[in-house]
Amino acid sequence: MKKIALLVVAAGILVFNSCKKEGCTDPEALNYSDKAKTDNGTCQYEEVQETGKVTLMLAHYWVNETMDFSLNMQYVHPETGDSLTFTTFKYFVSNIKLKKEDGTWWTQPESYYLVNLDEAEGAQLVLSGVPVGNYTGISYVMGVDSTRNVSGAQTGALSTTSGMFWSWNTGYIMVKAEGTSPQAGMGGAFTYHLGGFSGNNNIVTTKTAAFGTESLNVTTTSTGMIHLGVDPSRLFTTTGSVSNVGMVHMPGQNAVTMATDFYNSGVSFKYIHN
Repeated sequence: MKKIALLVVAAGILVFNSCKKEGCTDPEALNYSDKAKTDNGTCQYEEVQETGKVTLMLAHYWVNETMDFSLNMQYVHPETGDSLTFTTFKYFVSNIKLKKEDGTWWTQPESYYLVNLDEAEGAQLVLSGVPVGNYTGISYVMGVDSTRNVSGAQTGALSTTSGMFWSWNTGYIMVKAEGTSPQAGMGGAFTYHLGGFSGNNNIVTTKTAAFGTESLNVTTTSTGMIHLGVDPSRLFTTTGSVSNVGMVHMPGQNAVTMATDFYNSGVSFKYIHN
């Protein structure tokens, strides 16, 4: 009988202690314990990051901001004397990053945009989910990185239905400029499909810029703006007149030359606006 009494007492102590087991009892918490019977106030939760939006504004102009640039307007190139009317102008901007005031970088997920001047909103890229805070610079890629060039069928800006894709071997057309000119051969038309992502044919270019003395302030209620200038006349800096090179339809030296001139001297940071 004495042994039985002791066992009953021991069992009672175990039941009592199990009933009193403390811990986090909230299933939504990171440290939730399904064994805890009493909440002891130690629940931990994932911190919710407040975010806002930033708009990347791409202002297109002709020859050092002397005039605005748009499709189906005739422009004269001051160095070649060519008369040029663009009917198509598209290019990719990708892998956008913003530099925080502490020196770290925020990278926008799935950051691929096709800028198309044939669309009303084509020159405004809205970056969502930007953590609230102050930013001092930007990094972005002109073109599409090599990984995405060989990643199979994709959606969004990288969809093969956009008319900006050759094949899995040659990848994306990263700049497409088409139009007419009296100086061009091929019935007075020029066609530049610039691409290439590997080896000597790689035209993918990373650009960075500091905002200077002013910081871009991102809040939950306002949309900061970053202004870039884009000058299509820079395509011809080295190749010169369309009578010299009027058509580029594959990766190669002409594509590298034209893309390098356009990316390096034709795309630049201008200012920010809070």
